[in-house]
Amino acid sequence: MSTSTPRRQATRPASGRRSVRGNPGLSLAAVCFGLFMVGLDGTVVSVANPAISESLGTSFTELQWITNSYLLALAVFLILGGKLGDRFGRKKMYLIGVAAFAVTSVAIGLVGTTEGVIAFRALQGLSAALLMPQTLALLRATFPREKFGMAIGIWGGASSVAIAAGPIVGGALVGTVGWEWVFYINAPIAVIGLILGGIVLKESAATDSARFDIFGVVLLALGLFAVVLAVVQSEAWGWTSPLTLGVLAGGLLLLVAFVLVENRVAAPLLPMSLFRNPTITVGALAVAANFFALFGVTFFLSLFLLNFRGEAGVATGVMLLPLSAVSIIASPIGAAMVSKVGIRVTMSLGLVLVGAALFGLTPISIDSPYIAMAVPFVVLALGVGLVMTSGAEAIVGSAPVQLAGVAGGLQATSLQLGGALGTAVLAAIVSAGTASGLSGTSFAGMEAVAQGIIPTGLDSATTSLAQDAFTGGLQSAFIVAGCVAIAIAIAAAVFVRAPKAHHTVEEILLETESGTSGSSADELVR
Repeated sequence: MSTSTPRRQATRPASGRRSVRGNPGLSLAAVCFGLFMVGLDGTVVSVANPAISESLGTSFTELQWITNSYLLALAVFLILGGKLGDRFGRKKMYLIGVAAFAVTSVAIGLVGTTEGVIAFRALQGLSAALLMPQTLALLRATFPREKFGMAIGIWGGASSVAIAAGPIVGGALVGTVGWEWVFYINAPIAVIGLILGGIVLKESAATDSARFDIFGVVLLALGLFAVVLAVVQSEAWGWTSPLTLGVLAGGLLLLVAFVLVENRVAAPLLPMSLFRNPTITVGALAVAANFFALFGVTFFLSLFLLNFRGEAGVATGVMLLPLSAVSIIASPIGAAMVSKVGIRVTMSLGLVLVGAALFGLTPISIDSPYIAMAVPFVVLALGVGLVMTSGAEAIVGSAPVQLAGVAGGLQATSLQLGGALGTAVLAAIVSAGTASGLSGTSFAGMEAVAQGIIPTGLDSATTSLAQDAFTGGLQSAFIVAGCVAIAIAIAAAVFVRAPKAHHTVEEILLETESGTSGSSADELVR
């Protein structure tokens, strides 16, 4: 008692003075700059990929790594980024992350080599992993309980607007000042965010000082990298080559070692006890399948429109807008459905919509009318929004209160890892399908066909063959992604259950921040 009263008095502003530091509204605005920057980067790059490939002469495999190096670094280090904020200060880690994101973004535009772009994209993903977990944590420590839900809504809206704006902004920049400006644009956004954040954000940190699970971080990073490396390089190495199979097996063994280590360390990076709850397990799979489809399909739709159909950059951005803009309303619809019909129905329906949209995209060709793409785009975006909301509720809302932060990290990691695998696996399928369609033929630029680039100077028969080969590979990728979504939808319908004592994501984050305690994790996760 004697120590708590002075602490409360010490944090009270002096009479008659109002400090902007810790102001909830200004703090929300400050973190939205970092959030917007990362959200914009998530979709703006897909439109720039063809221009990057043309400028730097990248191979198809290298183009995949420009996307996947970012996603993989973000997936691997998100949980660690949150732990660093808890230990050393969330404001400090957020500002470091924003500054690093800006510096690496500028470096990507300046480096001038494919290898440099891939390396700095990985560092950019690492920067995003450092800043992203701090955004919610800072809001959690700033907003009063009764207004935290509103803050979450604006936080999610800023991300959705950034994602929706990405294709148009990317198309406009690529078409006018060059692909480098897709990355340079992050610098002024970051400067404003740094100045505002430095002035208004209030430092916060967790009270505990648990040791970092460094061994777990290393095993997870190496394991995921090896698996994605094997998939991406499968075209060049061959699916049945000893190198592909060896790297894939090595990655899987590292992930098995990660699971064994997490079951034994005192402060695991990812407590395996979470997966005893089938709702959490299927929720993580649903989030991964959701973004497996979304990121992989967006990667190839951009190539389809820009390279294959020859659309202009801005036109491509506008054509892709339904895919991203509908997500602004889809997530609130998902939240309303979760509250009315529950997680299981919402998640299953969302995944069925994702699968149906992908199957609906399979007939598209170079001559398809836009409406044949626009309708599946809208259905896909609606499905993705339902799964985003129900997946977050299934993972974070079903987790023990004291593991809510780790569960949030699991949700974000599943998202990024699903995106990385979606790009890698679907690219391998498109490459294999294209190569099969071109078997028995030979002409300069055959590798480029898998990117939707049909070489000029071919006779009409060979041109038609190359076009059919690309669309055939694309259709196979859509079918595989659709089947994955439907399979997880069935799992959700069978295994997902409403938590016995359900907490919304907002409530559980607030309870975690206030230090709510209960039974042990092993007792609570069933």
